[in-house]
Amino acid sequence: MSNYAIILAAGKGTRMKSDLPKVLHKVAGISMLEHVFRSVGAINPEKTVTVVGHKAELVEQVLEGKTDFVTQTEQLGTGHAVMMAEPILEGLSGQTLVIAGDTPLITGESLKNLVDFHINHKNVATILTAEADNPFGYGRIVRNDNAEVLRIVEQKDATDFEKQIREINTGTYIFDNERLFEALKNINTNNAQGEYYITDVIGIFRENGEKVGAYTLKDFDESLGVNDRVALSTAEGIMRPRINRAHMINGVTFINPENTYIDIDVKIGAEAVIEGNVTLKGTTTVGAETILTNGSYIVDSEIGERAVITNSMIEESVIASGVTVGPYAHIRPGSSISKNAHIGNFVEVKGSSIGENTKAGHLTYIGNAEVGDNVNFGAGTITVNYDGQNKYKTVIGNNVFVGSNSTVIAPVTLGDNSLVGAGSTITKDVPSDAIALGRGRQVNKEQYALKLPHHPQNK
Repeated sequence: MSNYAIILAAGKGTRMKSDLPKVLHKVAGISMLEHVFRSVGAINPEKTVTVVGHKAELVEQVLEGKTDFVTQTEQLGTGHAVMMAEPILEGLSGQTLVIAGDTPLITGESLKNLVDFHINHKNVATILTAEADNPFGYGRIVRNDNAEVLRIVEQKDATDFEKQIREINTGTYIFDNERLFEALKNINTNNAQGEYYITDVIGIFRENGEKVGAYTLKDFDESLGVNDRVALSTAEGIMRPRINRAHMINGVTFINPENTYIDIDVKIGAEAVIEGNVTLKGTTTVGAETILTNGSYIVDSEIGERAVITNSMIEESVIASGVTVGPYAHIRPGSSISKNAHIGNFVEVKGSSIGENTKAGHLTYIGNAEVGDNVNFGAGTITVNYDGQNKYKTVIGNNVFVGSNSTVIAPVTLGDNSLVGAGSTITKDVPSDAIALGRGRQVNKEQYALKLPHHPQNK
């Protein structure tokens, strides 16, 4: 039988106090909606329908080309939202998962178990439930002696006995698809909120003597629905240890995982070592046996094997194997550092390619430059790439030595095996094998210091 899925993503989320649709707020680097969509993928739905509403165009951009979209123009409840999927799903044979787009912690394994349970027990509907230590505020699941669900009782309607029930409704369901849309035609808005509730179809099934079941999550944390910034922070706090644990199981060493922040799409090779207060964001990859020391911050970058990144920032760049970076270096977007190069303390590289075995040990700026192999930058070297209006390129060949405190003003080329004397300002191309000196001649004024008032003899 075929599986289908309906993801509810139409709400504004007023308690988030945000112009951004609630489901687009991020947890561990991607939106809550993307987390849900990925988990739903575990049941291999033949069709997925995402119900959008508030700022629908933003929500659609996130899952463009991956799902069908339907629009809920008025927010009239969960039952009404599911009704919007009727033109796409009505009449199809199979089972349909209904899940909220603000439940980022639900796992694909749990959803797959829910579907299997539903099919094996031949239910017309199955509710995903959880055991809560403090069920206050949740709808309670009331079962009969055969473990079938009789009803869902909301907190305000529960008897004292029912309030003791710890099994709660998570808001995720799976239904026989054809019966779902038949039952939706019979629900109404006769309730305090004046809305169509998806839970009302459970009562319709029970009245018809149809079998309704419930599958209980093993981990209550998966049931979290995010309605405000507090819950968003809670979700983040649960997701990050889950991510770190998966990396540790795969052979990555964490010195202080409680203070390490890794987004969900980051990949790390075995035997890598991650110290505390490291942040890895976006689609960053880290090679095997690489060491990232305390305070390193890396975004959307590729770090090769056996590299050492010491307390530095790297953005949208590629770092090859064996490279050492830092401490306190900044590799800005569009840079590539080749094998065994060294980018030292207080060195900034921006939009540049650095060749193999090249070294910039300290206090250097390399911008919009193409640098060859085995180049050495002395301390205080600057490639001057911007004249206030336009940016220009510097090309440095192989085996070039640039002396300390030199300024290389682009556009300019330093040929292979050339040498720039310390303190030079270079404005013209330097041929291969040449030495360039671009500084004023030193003049010594003998005994002149004796005439100055601060000289010891004049005090």
